[in-house]
Amino acid sequence: MGMDEKDIFANIYTMVDKDNNLYSAYKRKIRVFSLVDESNPEAGIELVREVDFENEVAKGETYFAMLVNMTYDGKLIVVGSQSARILDRETLEVLGKTQFGDDELITNSIAVDSDNGIYVASDKVMRKLVWTGTKLSTDESDGAWSSEYSYGDTPPSVKFGKGTGSTPTLMGFDDNDDRLVVITDGVNQMNIVAFWRDEIPDYAVQAAGTTSKRIAGQHKVTCGLDPKPAFIQSEQSVVVKDYEAFVVNNVREHGDKDHLIDVFAGGPVLDPAYGCERFEWDTKTHAWKSVWTRNDVISISTVPVVSGPSNIVFTNGFYKDTGWEVTGLDWNTGETVFRTAFGFDNLGNGAYSIIQFFENGDLLFNSLGGPTRVKL
Repeated sequence: MGMDEKDIFANIYTMVDKDNNLYSAYKRKIRVFSLVDESNPEAGIELVREVDFENEVAKGETYFAMLVNMTYDGKLIVVGSQSARILDRETLEVLGKTQFGDDELITNSIAVDSDNGIYVASDKVMRKLVWTGTKLSTDESDGAWSSEYSYGDTPPSVKFGKGTGSTPTLMGFDDNDDRLVVITDGVNQMNIVAFWRDEIPDYAVQAAGTTSKRIAGQHKVTCGLDPKPAFIQSEQSVVVKDYEAFVVNNVREHGDKDHLIDVFAGGPVLDPAYGCERFEWDTKTHAWKSVWTRNDVISISTVPVVSGPSNIVFTNGFYKDTGWEVTGLDWNTGETVFRTAFGFDNLGNGAYSIIQFFENGDLLFNSLGGPTRVKL
């Protein structure tokens, strides 16, 4: 039995605040959960607030509430398929909102900077919104901007829509250096794309192959694949460390129309996609360069992460001979330096979760089988 795509996006991007309140988005509702007894977490959680925004939904909007995030002054950000809103965290009252184009679709989360710049990518436009403290602004005078980027065909698997599969990622935090926001675009053989996230500097020139001076630079992603498949595309965020970035290819040649089945079948049943690539942004030439590629690494759907102390980037894939594993690659060279094998059971399918480690080095792995602690 198929699943309504609106249900797939329910509770997909949740948030916990400083008071241990969990905020989730389900269709047209915002729900707030809290611990029953803070002194005894094993007592479980309970629903403490819920607001139905039925009257807020614009005509034709596929889903009203996909994700919840927070501004630096403690307000909620709620984003749907064609809209964004700012809510009071205590009352869930709408304090500001903006509506995007009816022909646009948002399927990823957002990034927020310390000045309450909110970075949202639809399937054709990258935007910076600004929460001024009193309004959610799209005005250039408040620092907001929008920029179209390139997109292609809807892939046969994994991804939703024709645009970016990436949540925007911030890069550069020194006022004297390039301050960027990074995604992969939607063309069939994707580019890694960097946008100037503040005022466009005087030294900026329009990057080759782009339609906007807001785009600081873009570079074709090959993942070292030869011959190149019809699609080199990602449904995962660009992993950023300083001015270095890492991307994976995880669009397969064949997929199932039901995206839930697609998540279960990728790897064990449907042949996986291959390839990853590491890039570096040169702050002197203001351009990307490729550092290394691996055409044999598999990343099914789990979000890759980089460990700064160990200088290792981790992926989760399914290999025909060994099954599911978490693979660690040396950030500088791409060499395999870490492997944790789960075998052929779907316990090893991370399914859009994030790979995490405890301070003692144990692996926290959230999978289709539930959260697992792996002692290393």
